[in-house]
Amino acid sequence: MPALRLWSIRRSIALVIATAVLVVGALIAGALWYAGWPSLHRASTVTAATLFDLLKLVFSVVAGVGGVAALVVAYRRQRVAEHANKLAEFAHGLAHAADLRAEAAEGRAKIETDRNGVRLFNERFTKASEQLGSDKAAVRLAGVYAMAGLADDWRDSRQTCIDVLCAYLRMPYTPPQDAPSDASPMQPDGDASATTSEVARTAREEREVRHTVIRLIGRHLRLAEEDANSWCGFDYDFTGAVFDGGDLSGATFSVGRVSFSEATFGGGYMSFDRATFGGGGVSFGRAKFGGGGVSFDGAKFSGGGVYFGEAMFGGGDVSFGGAKFSGSGVDFDAATFGGGTVSFEVASFGDGWVSFGGAMFSGGRVLFDRASFGGGRVSFGGAKFSGGEVSFNGADLDYPPEFDRWPDGRPPEGLHLPHE
Repeated sequence: MPALRLWSIRRSIALVIATAVLVVGALIAGALWYAGWPSLHRASTVTAATLFDLLKLVFSVVAGVGGVAALVVAYRRQRVAEHANKLAEFAHGLAHAADLRAEAAEGRAKIETDRNGVRLFNERFTKASEQLGSDKAAVRLAGVYAMAGLADDWRDSRQTCIDVLCAYLRMPYTPPQDAPSDASPMQPDGDASATTSEVARTAREEREVRHTVIRLIGRHLRLAEEDANSWCGFDYDFTGAVFDGGDLSGATFSVGRVSFSEATFGGGYMSFDRATFGGGGVSFGRAKFGGGGVSFDGAKFSGGGVYFGEAMFGGGDVSFGGAKFSGSGVDFDAATFGGGTVSFEVASFGDGWVSFGGAMFSGGRVLFDRASFGGGRVSFGGAKFSGGEVSFNGADLDYPPEFDRWPDGRPPEGLHLPHE
């Protein structure tokens, strides 16, 4: 800190006056010496003019002394002001340095906090992953909830947490076979019966864990996109997964990629009612629909293509009742319809194309009754009809559906065109 070194005001003034007196005295002495030390004669009487001159001299000396004192005071005031400015600058520098140190400390604290937060998240992720790999269903169930909770808290790695949950559904899985109600309570082999019962119990527990995963994904996809805990806009890869029921009704799949390719739907009721698929499109390529029902009633497919190429529909009912397709196209190329009912009743297809090229219709029913096709082409080029029913009763098409030339010029049995 800069220090101000000043004498006291009295000492300063006394020193200055003494110095001035000495200087004046020296000048007078020098003048007298130069004049040859002339003698002074005092008159017997002092005239008024002489007295007035002496008084002026006295006043001049007093004024000079006062002026010297004023200069000393002004000089000290200037020194004090300059020193105050230096102190202010020094204090500002100290404050700035303190701010820099505080910012640095805050930055280090934030880095440490972030590091601790990431470390904590990683520990939670490791713990949840270990729980998902447990051989006990209750522990796996806790792991599902732990991973979902981590996804809510850890925005930067939310996609990773979702990927883990989707990967769990992609793990090999055999749905439990519910025992018939008239099964005999008598079993010939107690050990075999116990083993069968244990396997069935394990399968039912695993089904509960998997349905919980689906339920949590659906719950987060029903939240508004601006909600902090919404999982909308992320990728969902269910390739090859086995679904024996679940509820994704009202879910919104937006922006991200959604794949149900090669998935199997069977044994339970799977609902996509009023779900919205947009952005990157959705793929059900080579998916298998059989046994249980799957509903897309009121679902909306927009922004990207909808791919059901090589999908297999057999045994279970699949409903697209009232669904709305608006995007680049709907692709059922090489799909197989061999059982159950696939209904597009009152569905709405926008300007994009709809293709059933190379599809195989060998059983069951495919209904386009009262469906609306707005402006796009509907192609059945290369499709084969060997059984079942395909109906366009009451459908609204701007262009008639396109089929290959029939050998006898008549549509295959079971195909009901819009004019029929």
